[in-house]
Amino acid sequence: MVPSTPNAPPAAADIGPLRRFVQRFTQLIDTRPAEPEVIRHGSALLAELVARDGWLPADYARPDPACYQQYLLHADALDRFSVVSFVWGPGQSTPIHDHTVWGLIGMLRGGEDAQRFAQDAEGRWQPQGPAHRLRPGDVEAVSPRIGDVHRVGNAFADAVSVSIHVYGANIGNVHRSVYPPEGGRKPFVSGYSNAALPNLWWAPAKSPPAAPATA
Repeated sequence: MVPSTPNAPPAAADIGPLRRFVQRFTQLIDTRPAEPEVIRHGSALLAELVARDGWLPADYARPDPACYQQYLLHADALDRFSVVSFVWGPGQSTPIHDHTVWGLIGMLRGGEDAQRFAQDAEGRWQPQGPAHRLRPGDVEAVSPRIGDVHRVGNAFADAVSVSIHVYGANIGNVHRSVYPPEGGRKPFVSGYSNAALPNLWWAPAKSPPAAPATA
């Protein structure tokens, strides 16, 4: 019987792709890029991450029947960015809400329907164009500069969907707003659904090099 390794990801998940993504995204942020460069280069990095499934540990892809879940996967020590998984139970959706910082959304599993909103002349939030569907591998961006208010939901009434989000702050601690249909706004701070972080830095031990053959 092979003994278990403490703090190791589940056998089915190779968390290496997430570790490499965090390393490369940190290198990007270290260059202090302007927002358009963050969105352009960061979207390419996120697209590479969500192009293949199988790396997200099961504990961070677990739905809840009452509400969608936001699991923290990584928070930069200087609050420059955070990475979360959003897990949608069948038919679940958000209210209309904002972010106040740039954000990247990458679809990993299932699908999401996203509808953008903008204020009309009377200050009411109205849909902007048709809703669009994100499919696995798709990436889109939000920010106060390019459009920050939207509503998102699981595209499926009978399946779980999972997306990976990157934000320009520790998003669970950001003061934001939801916009009720009757008007006005309600402040909220999302927090996170998990109390423990995945161990990004665990990696299987490499086998020692073979001893040289002797005569």
